[in-house]
Amino acid sequence: MQEGGRVQRKEEQLRLLTDTSGDTPMGRLLRRFWQPVARSASVAPGEARALRVLGEELTLYRGDSGTPYLVGGRCAHRCTVLHTGWVEGEQIRCMYHGWRYDGAGQCTEMPAEKRARPDLVRIASYPLHEYCGLVFAWLGDAPAADFDLPRKDLFEAPGQHLFVQEQLWDCNWFQQVENSLDAVHVSFVHVWGKMSRFGEEITTAIPELSYEETPAGIRQIATRSKTNTRISDWTFPNNNHIVSPGPRKDDPWIDTCVWAVPVDDTHTLRFTLNAVKSTDPETDRRIAEDRTRPYNPADHYERLFLHHKMPEVSTTHLIATQDYVALRGQGVIVDRSRERLAQSDAGIALLRRIFLREIEAIRLGRPTKAWAKLDEATELPIQIPETAAT
Repeated sequence: MQEGGRVQRKEEQLRLLTDTSGDTPMGRLLRRFWQPVARSASVAPGEARALRVLGEELTLYRGDSGTPYLVGGRCAHRCTVLHTGWVEGEQIRCMYHGWRYDGAGQCTEMPAEKRARPDLVRIASYPLHEYCGLVFAWLGDAPAADFDLPRKDLFEAPGQHLFVQEQLWDCNWFQQVENSLDAVHVSFVHVWGKMSRFGEEITTAIPELSYEETPAGIRQIATRSKTNTRISDWTFPNNNHIVSPGPRKDDPWIDTCVWAVPVDDTHTLRFTLNAVKSTDPETDRRIAEDRTRPYNPADHYERLFLHHKMPEVSTTHLIATQDYVALRGQGVIVDRSRERLAQSDAGIALLRRIFLREIEAIRLGRPTKAWAKLDEATELPIQIPETAAT
């Protein structure tokens, strides 16, 4: 009976990692961090769009000034969606009966009501911060933290071209987070269907692994040879920073940050921010084209899983497609009670321990770790001198 109790307890803990609605420990934890919710370019001044993040329906709009606002997804009156309405100055008006709201979610007008009391009506609203082409939102109840942890000094340096991509994957967010702490998959996943530039440069050698919790997240070191050491700078709770090869062998390597943001428990917004140093106009143009071409591997599910065929994709999207096949192949939400972790899964084991520790603090009403941006940026080597290798 005791053994059965331990198994049930483990299954309950594993489920805590994937449930993200607002009334769950993980949902409350994720709402204590700035989350990217849209590309800045996805909404122009005077326009609005619908969003669904962490199970919540939202409206993102830009006032005529260009300032973005995030409010509830539906009008408080008859519950139709707000994004179909009109942006007027810095406010948005519902297209159904004209109720109007400001950027703080406060109703300011009820045109058809003779005894209107708009001051008594308010919908949700959340702080926003734009950074490197992404709109970040603070979705928690507590006052917003300083926008510091998501920042990377390298992305703010001059002489960089920045590119932002957004994809919607039909699987749970935590599968994507775990993949970031799994360096071994590179040796197999990124040669599936077609050898990627990632596979060419990193090689298929099995790495020696080490992991360390940092003030910001987890540092992963994968050593494949004396001149082939890769370091990943993973930031809590859902961002991974790596360097990856450019489309061609002589191209500059590209710094890549990837966020996995839950739409709900079965869908994930995947935001990718790339930074590449400017070289010559032709190379800059070619890399920009490679990094900005719209694509979503989830749109090719049947081709990938039923026919085992790789779509014709750019170098960037090849890597994402290979990851998608591996992660979506686990199921929409992987049943972790059936898995058998091995020694090479040390990063995943550490990741789960950290999350379960933080979730337990949330559950007990205790402070979580004060996660903070690293004082010095993590060096992410492309190669290390052989004399410096161990």
